[in-house]
Amino acid sequence: MIRAGVLGATGYTGIELLGLLSGHPQVEVAFATSEKNAGENLADIYPGAVRVPLIPPGEAPLGEVEVVFLCLPHAASAPSAKRAIEVGARVIDLSADFRFRDPDVYTEWYGAPHPCPELLPEAVYGLTEVERRRLPGAGLVANPGCYPTSALLALWPLATAGAIDGQVIIDAKSGVSGAGRTPKQETHFVEVADNLKPYKLGRAHRHFPEIEQELAGWCRTPQAVIFSPHLLPVPRGLLSTIYVPLSNEWTEARVRDRYLEVYASEPFIEILASGKAATLGHVNHTNRCVIGLCQVDRTLILTSAIDNLVKGASGQAVQNMNVMFGLEETSGLR
Repeated sequence: MIRAGVLGATGYTGIELLGLLSGHPQVEVAFATSEKNAGENLADIYPGAVRVPLIPPGEAPLGEVEVVFLCLPHAASAPSAKRAIEVGARVIDLSADFRFRDPDVYTEWYGAPHPCPELLPEAVYGLTEVERRRLPGAGLVANPGCYPTSALLALWPLATAGAIDGQVIIDAKSGVSGAGRTPKQETHFVEVADNLKPYKLGRAHRHFPEIEQELAGWCRTPQAVIFSPHLLPVPRGLLSTIYVPLSNEWTEARVRDRYLEVYASEPFIEILASGKAATLGHVNHTNRCVIGLCQVDRTLILTSAIDNLVKGASGQAVQNMNVMFGLEETSGLR
């Protein structure tokens, strides 16, 4: 039995994660922390959540668990990761603190120097399907962001085959839970309902450099990216529609064969039949990523859907844990 701890249990990702861990046959939740709600039970402050007592972060017995999940704000995660690693725990961080290999990129996008740059070289970017071979030996895993998970899983087969020939446009739409539980005017019900709002268009969103970093490592030649996120008036789910200019030799049949080959044995990836597009209905409340393919002339139109709280956050974190500890990858996630 793997003993796990969760720091930051009362955000949407923490709540989702504790629900998954509590149902995992090979995991025991040893502790869950909260700054504001210590001394209470998670189920008493969030209806429908599992019953887990909450303790102050300073009382978390980091040295008594095998793995610590960090569901903390950016910049707060890194020092907690360092403390956990120092006492022998392995860490899965759901913030952005270890997603970038270059600390200067973190500083540019998050407005402060990286708290623990010395840990960056050992962090594995936890896009499970791509980095599976590196996970068993990892002591620190950076869980990808939700938008990058949807976009990168859709683009990986093309990028690694040298099939992309020009600027990629990612038009992505996420449910409101992606903005977190902290109240903000732009996520109030009256602002969101009956509305569809684009924001931080082009190359302005913090997830853009994450997508750019991974694509740069896969593509034979650098490819420009435009990323346009939108806020959907739904609680959860994320859908990316991606426009990819293809190299001349890539026919629609060859593209489909490539995706079917790359993802043939993946338990959480589904490639839809020709003419079908991914929707939120395919994926919500699951750890799946469903990808649709449609080619028009030399442009491939990809649709890639995930649940932003599961495959885009907590479910992918559990998937990474399973691989790290040699468990069945689907354990706790079916």
